[in-house]
Formats: sequence, structure tokens, C-alpha cells
Amino acid sequence: MIHPAPAGISTPALVVDLDTVEDNIARMARIATERGFEVRPHIKTHKTPQLAALQRASGASGLTVATIGEAEAFADAAFDDLFIAYPLWLDQARSNRLRRLADRAQVTVGVDSVPAARRLGAANLPVEVMIEVDSGHHRSGVAPGDAVGPALAAVEAGLRLRGLFTFPGHAYHPGARIRAARDEATALATAADALRAAGLHPTVLSGGSTPTAAYTRPGTVTELRPGVYVFNDAQQLALGACSPDQIGLAAATTVVSAPEPGRFVLDAGSKVLGADRPPWAPGFGFLPAFPEAVVTALSEHHAVVTAPPGHPIPTIGETTFIVPNHVCSAVNLADSLVVTRGGTVVDHWPVSARGANR
Repeated sequence: MIHPAPAGISTPALVVDLDTVEDNIARMARIATERGFEVRPHIKTHKTPQLAALQRASGASGLTVATIGEAEAFADAAFDDLFIAYPLWLDQARSNRLRRLADRAQVTVGVDSVPAARRLGAANLPVEVMIEVDSGHHRSGVAPGDAVGPALAAVEAGLRLRGLFTFPGHAYHPGARIRAARDEATALATAADALRAAGLHPTVLSGGSTPTAAYTRPGTVTELRPGVYVFNDAQQLALGACSPDQIGLAAATTVVSAPEPGRFVLDAGSKVLGADRPPWAPGFGFLPAFPEAVVTALSEHHAVVTAPPGHPIPTIGETTFIVPNHVCSAVNLADSLVVTRGGTVVDHWPVSARGANR
């Protein structure tokens, strides 16, 4: 955030710096244009149609979502090209929702197993399919050489195969971003070669995360799906994926207690910031105005902050910003975002897909 917290905000509140967000969106669009990728941003970060509209205006080819619920929320906002980047396992209720969704938008869904592909095909839904490949994060996704099985099962079940996707989530460790980007490209290339050898023709090879986007090179990946880049957060800062002036969202907070020198308490706890703290992160958030201070503990409604001896700290009643470690979790806890430009509040945007977790 490049401005002090605006006066008059009732804290805690998530505040968007629209100038910074627009710069972040434009920067990712330039990277994609220069390297020949499409950008299909993941909206699980912001869950807000106004921000998706800015991304679409910058050239986004469509949107990525994590759940049917998120897809429904953005179809309600007239977005009509949606990729559910998740290995869906359909029950009757989800099948019915997907069918209604496909009446309003072009829908693509993720698959990473033969049983899931057959189940999706048996539902006779007008959706397309992407096969998920594991590029090293070891979450969901098949091994690259095993992508043919679910791909053939999808085609045999009458589904249209668009291509392959992966998430290089192992980039979320210090020093791992370059390697993860290489792993992503290798995994997609290996899987694509296997599909072509089986007579299949993937047209989309989708990857990309905020930490790896700067290292994704032309040649294999045709589409990026970054999410966090729109705001960035304390994790991206610690990983070196952004600079402090590229932070586009922070929680405005008030100092409610200062029980001893070098220690103070803010009114934003885990119910505002989320509770994420990877082992390599220095604390539970980042204070731009007090960069040497460390958020050492979170309760539900308290953030305990300590500063080294001799470093300034805010006084009781003072308002300051704290940047969440994981901005996606923080946004999912908020009803709305306070939107600022040049340090002045210009709007309030509802988090339309808040809680759309299924």
C-alpha cells in the first residue's frame, strides 16, 4: 500500500489500493503479451466481479475458479468463460448445478482420474475437460506420463478434451520459483507428448502461479492462471515475487493496546487476516509502515506485534496497515472491500463469491 490508512475507516477493514491493483493487472498482461501466453486469472483470490472486470479489460481470456459456487457467482455477474480448475467428483446435486451453469456460460472442468472422467461423461453435460497433471506440488493431478488414461476416458465418454493444466505450488518455498517453473513446463510437455502419441490433440497447456509467472518461458505453456498477483501479499513479498509497492490490499487496523515497550496489539486477528503462516514466513503478516516489526501471534481478534529495541511503534489509537500472509484467505473472510484511489475512499465492493466453497 502506498498511502497511509485513510481517515474515517472503521477498523478492521480490508482496503484495496486501486492504483496498485491496476498496475499489477497491467504488468501481468504485459508479461503474457510479450511471451505469447493467454491469461486466465484465478478469481479465488479476490472473489469480486469488479476486479474480474478489470482483468477482462486487460485482455484476460476467461476466468479460473476453484468451485462450482464461484463459477455460479461470476456467471451471475455475466462472465461467460469459466474454468473450474479442480478435479470434480460429481454427485447429482453438482451435476444439476453444472447443467444450469452451462446454460449461461462456456464451462470447462478439471479431471485427474479415469473414474471421474467416466462419471462426468455419464452425466451428459455440455462441458469441456482439462486433465490435471502433477508438476511437483504433489496435491491432485496425475503423473505426466499417466495423463493419457483419464484423457482417453473423457473422450470415450463423449467429452471434448481442451488440454492439460497444472499448478506449480511447490514454488511457495524460498528459492524454489525457478525450479518450479521448469518443472511445470517439463510436466506439461511430457503429458502433451503422451496425449499426441495416443492420437489426442490438446490445444491448451495451462499453468502459472504468481510466484512462477516471471519465470514461465514461451515454448510449452499457452495459458497462465495466476491469482494472488492482483493484490500480492506478505508471502509473495517474502518469496521475492513482489516488492512492497506492489502490495494492493492490506487490512486497516487500530492499535488497541501497548502493554510494554516494543509490543503492541492491533484489532485484526485470524478472523480478518486468516491464520496462515508458512514455516519460512517471519510472522503472521507485514506492516509496511513498521517493516522491522514482527506479527508474533494471532488470536481471533488480536494481532500481537513486537519491534526490535529502538525502532518506532505506533501509539494507542493510531491506525496502520497490516498485509495478510495469504490474501485469498483474508478476502474470503470479508463481506466487502474498501476501495481507495490516491489514498481516498472511492467505493465499497462486495465480495460476491465469499464462502462459495463448494
